[in-house]
Amino acid sequence: MARQYIDCREFPSETNCSVAIAADNERELVNAAVQHAVAVHGHTDTPEFRSQIASAIKQGTPPVEAPVQQAAAAG
Repeated sequence: MARQYIDCREFPSETNCSVAIAADNERELVNAAVQHAVAVHGHTDTPEFRSQIASAIKQGTPPVEAPVQQAAAAG
């Protein structure tokens, strides 16, 4: 199983969040990312939000340098 990650630096936020979360499986990664998004960014845990999170998953590990932010994303 390949390492996967989600990087908050890709999404604009008022706090300029620099958290990146990595895991070995999608379920674990989505759960951790949703917990972070709810607790830190005030999102609501819904099936639609979980789907959005899952669509942001990338293969590998987060880069050291901040990635380019997406134009329209929740943060």
